[in-house]
Amino acid sequence: MTAEVNARGSLRTRLALILTGGAAVLAVILYVAVRALSAQIAQQGQDNVLAASMSSILDSAVIRDGQVSLDFPYSSLSMLTTDADDRVFYAIREDGQLLSGYGDLEVPDAMPEGQIFTTSVMGGDPVRVATGARRLIAADGQRTVSVSVAQTQDALSNTLNGISRNVAVLGLGFFALATALATWAASDTSAQLRRLTTSVTRRGPQDLSPVARPVPSEMVPLVGSLNTFMSRLDHTLTQSEDFIAEAAHRIRTPLATVRSHAEATLQRVDRPDNRTALLSMVRAIDESSRAAGQLLDHAMVTFRAENLERVEVDIAALLAELVQRMTPIADMKDIRLELRASGSAHLLGDPILLQNAFRNLIDNALKYAPAETVVEIEVGDNSGVFVSVLDNGPGFDLDEIETLSGRFVRGRDTGNKVGSGLGLTIAQAVTEAHGGQMTLGNREGGGACALVQF
Repeated sequence: MTAEVNARGSLRTRLALILTGGAAVLAVILYVAVRALSAQIAQQGQDNVLAASMSSILDSAVIRDGQVSLDFPYSSLSMLTTDADDRVFYAIREDGQLLSGYGDLEVPDAMPEGQIFTTSVMGGDPVRVATGARRLIAADGQRTVSVSVAQTQDALSNTLNGISRNVAVLGLGFFALATALATWAASDTSAQLRRLTTSVTRRGPQDLSPVARPVPSEMVPLVGSLNTFMSRLDHTLTQSEDFIAEAAHRIRTPLATVRSHAEATLQRVDRPDNRTALLSMVRAIDESSRAAGQLLDHAMVTFRAENLERVEVDIAALLAELVQRMTPIADMKDIRLELRASGSAHLLGDPILLQNAFRNLIDNALKYAPAETVVEIEVGDNSGVFVSVLDNGPGFDLDEIETLSGRFVRGRDTGNKVGSGLGLTIAQAVTEAHGGQMTLGNREGGGACALVQF
């Protein structure tokens, strides 16, 4: 039987979620970083082309006949052609006055020599503007010529969208790979715990030796605590088993000695009142001895049932040996024990516990069976091993059958029979420990029937 464990979440799931969540964050960071870098590079490319176009126009500015003249080549604007057919705007100014181009194209207020890039809006569309200025020397003084070239950003947006899709696919691939690696890492980590669990689970009930197999360093405190606990438990169980054996010897031996002295004294006493007192003493000793013996048997059954060590048991052979050992007791009561075995009956179980259970059932039948009758013991395998013990006694009170297997519970019609109320309890505990069921009932012709089924 496995004790109920208060479970809260899964270590494997928690680790996988942490690693997968980290992978998702990294994928988002990767997407944002690569897209930002791509936008910067793409913008830099557009700025370089705009600057080249603007410079080619500005370089064509000269003064002829006291007037500023620009004869820029066709390639100055054709180099701005894109697959998206971006629109191109330009504005040429002399000392702030428009000479040619689009007057509504916004340009910087200050016109330093060199290049300056700004973002503006033309016709409701964002445009990138490259502006440059140049000073020309005329007869009447200096003149400042500025050239602004602007281009819409449809091609840039298309390029960035394509890059974004590729980066998104790359990020999803990274996330899928990281998720697979996280799942593998979580499974491999939890596998260490499963292997430890399997190693401990496969042990026999009596194997409380320390765990010797190598474990990861993080599990060393857990395994160390487990080894310490098993060492203490092994010591406690050994002490308990030794105590039960010692207690059985210490209790039964003095009681047997006292009973022997009481019987010897009884043979030498003639007075009726003294003989009655001695007989009561012998009966009390028998009850105490039986109660002490069955209490120790019950403790032994409880101990071994919690640490059940199963071997293949031939139930028919076990009962045959038990009947042979109990036949002298039955002969003293003029009762015959009859064993009937129908086929082979084998069971994986603890032979000591099974023998103890069947002995208590047979002893219970001998206690209540009348003289000159037969106690029938039948064993067989009919869709499962079964053992039945039948007698010709008064049977069970139907109102008490459900409670008779309780500890220290005896029926109302026990008369002067010696008993402790633990025999059926022991048989019930052994049966349940082996996954079986014990049923008490009455025979049709009179008498009790105790049926054990596995």
